[in-house]
Amino acid sequence: MSIHASDPFATPEELRSPVRRLRGRLPAAVTLWTANPRHGLTVSSMLVADGDPGRVLGLVDEESDLWEALEESGRFAVTLLGEDDRQLADRFAGLMPAPGGLFATGDWQPTDWGPVKPGQTWAGCRLDGSRPYGWSLLVEATIEHVELIEPASGTLLHERGRYRR
Repeated sequence: MSIHASDPFATPEELRSPVRRLRGRLPAAVTLWTANPRHGLTVSSMLVADGDPGRVLGLVDEESDLWEALEESGRFAVTLLGEDDRQLADRFAGLMPAPGGLFATGDWQPTDWGPVKPGQTWAGCRLDGSRPYGWSLLVEATIEHVELIEPASGTLLHERGRYRR
């Protein structure tokens, strides 16, 4: 229950970035990027390019713990999240408390690329490079391994600041 009809801390409409608002109107699949030793970040600004080899491009905050781990290890895992993973996505995005650390709850399967959630589609990637892009880093990687799992629920999507089916 809230005493406000809207978010009292939200940026006023006239001060919001039109580019950010445009991006928010593009539905995006929500993924979890993880790297050893147990760092992770929710990422929805990404795409997969088919080819031989397949490639992954994504926008990551260069000040995140994940980026530091990616630079050090040169490898990471990308897990596609399902509709039931909203709290997990919020936890790794820093929007929800994570007592005991990001990986303290749930089952995690260790891989050479980073921890992944068992029973979900994921890809193991090798970092090829990065460069500043907007207010983020554009991360480029080669897909080295893919595990395709039929999801128990639909893919978690993010649009206009909310999750949707």
